[in-house]
Amino acid sequence: MRAISLSTKSIFFQDARNYQILYLAAFLVFGIFKLHWDLSLIKVSAILFTTCLTQFAWIKINNGQLSSLKSGLITSLGLCLILNSTSIITLSLAGMLAISAKYIIRYKHKHLFNPANFGIVLSILIFNDAWISPGQWGSDALFLFVLTVLGGFILHKIGRLETSLIFLGVLFLLEFTRTVLYQGWEMDVLLHKFSSGTLLLFSFFMITDPMTIPNSKKARIIWASILAVATFILSTWMQLYTAPIWVLFFMPPLTLFFDKIYPYKKFEWNNN
Repeated sequence: MRAISLSTKSIFFQDARNYQILYLAAFLVFGIFKLHWDLSLIKVSAILFTTCLTQFAWIKINNGQLSSLKSGLITSLGLCLILNSTSIITLSLAGMLAISAKYIIRYKHKHLFNPANFGIVLSILIFNDAWISPGQWGSDALFLFVLTVLGGFILHKIGRLETSLIFLGVLFLLEFTRTVLYQGWEMDVLLHKFSSGTLLLFSFFMITDPMTIPNSKKARIIWASILAVATFILSTWMQLYTAPIWVLFFMPPLTLFFDKIYPYKKFEWNNN
C-alpha cells in the first residue's frame, strides 16, 4: 500500500500541469471568498463545465489522450481569473472559443494562440458584455509575494521561468526610466504599477504556455523582450492598462518566425 501511495505521488509531481491547476484554483478561491469578486459560483461553474466539455469533445474527435483534459481545466481557471461578464452565455462561449482555437488554428502540430488569451480577446471583441478587471486583485503585498513565488516555482518545473523574468525585467526597466528617472516620481509609484495580480498572473501563467511560445530559450528571451516593449508603448501612450493581453494576441507570427530561425524540439507534456 505504501509503495502504491509513493508511486501515485511521484506520478502527480511529474506533470507540471497538476501544479498549475492547484495554483490557479487556490487563487480563484481566494479571489471569490476573500476579495469578494463579482464572480458568482454559477459563472465559475459555467466556464469550467463548458471549457472542459469542449476539450473532451475535441479529444474524442481527434482520438487524443484524456490526460489533456488537464489543459482544458487550466484554460478554464485562467478565464475565471481574468475575464468577467454579465452573461453566463458569453463566459461559456469564451471557453468554447478558447479550446476550439487549439485544435483549429494550428501550424506544424502546434497551436498558435494561448487558449485563455484567445478566448478573452475574442469574447471582448465579439460581445459587448465582457471585460477584464485588472484592479480586482488589490495590492496586498503578502498575497502578491506568494503569487510570485508559487508562479516561479511552477515555471521552474516547466523550464520557462526566463520568459517571465525577461518580460517583467524589461518592462520594469522601461517603466523605471520613464517614471523615476524622467518624470521624477517616487519608487512607490512604480511599484504600484507592478502590484497587480492580473499582471503577475499574465507573466507567470499566460505568456509561459510552453505550447504557444517559441521553443528555443534564446528565441523566448527575444520574444519576451518584444512583448515587454510593446506593452510599455501601449500602456504609456495609449493608456491601455490591459496591454499585455492584447499584445500577446498578436504575437503568434513572431513565434512562428522564431521557431524557424531558432529551430528546437517542441515541448511535450508528461501525459501521466
